[in-house]
Amino acid sequence: MQTLSKKRTDSVDSSIPIASSKVSSLLIDYLNSYYNNHYDELLILCIGTDRSTGDCLGPLTGYKLFQYVKNYEKVHVIGTLDEPVHAKNLSLKIDEIKRNYNNPFIVAIDACLGNLDRIGYISLTLGPLKPGAGVKKSLPSIGDMHITGVVNLGGFMEYVVLQNTRLNIVMKMSEVISSSFNTALWHLNKNKILNT
Repeated sequence: MQTLSKKRTDSVDSSIPIASSKVSSLLIDYLNSYYNNHYDELLILCIGTDRSTGDCLGPLTGYKLFQYVKNYEKVHVIGTLDEPVHAKNLSLKIDEIKRNYNNPFIVAIDACLGNLDRIGYISLTLGPLKPGAGVKKSLPSIGDMHITGVVNLGGFMEYVVLQNTRLNIVMKMSEVISSSFNTALWHLNKNKILNT
């Protein structure tokens, strides 16, 4: 696996009217810069559970993305509302990825908790995701880059906070992320970066 030397993070407020445009531009830049011929496939791993409003950003986004990636031979989505990837099956899914995919560039997507003024922000970060960190779980890190959405306030009673997160916030972020991927994949395919 390629070593990525510098830590890079960019974030966008999902409530602004041009959020999808900004996230898709950033995503195109990240994929142009880091998803290169060293990798054979693009894998979007959406982490979370549909049993908690605050933690359903991943599977909800995966559900929407699943429709978009059907047009691309070397792009895959794992983690949807039908088949979520969560704390109990994450290690198993990572083993499946190692067995079934040929040298993929992995983009991990998950919800997170943060400061009050950052709720609704979507961040793109180079490097692996550490799922479960917000609720003090020790889970394996995964991803060459990751996308997180701040769904609620962190720092206390995390499980209760996740259960009481407004679905509206999660839905808006999911829509921004999935539509941004749709634009980015079309752009990359047009420029022959995908399926070559």
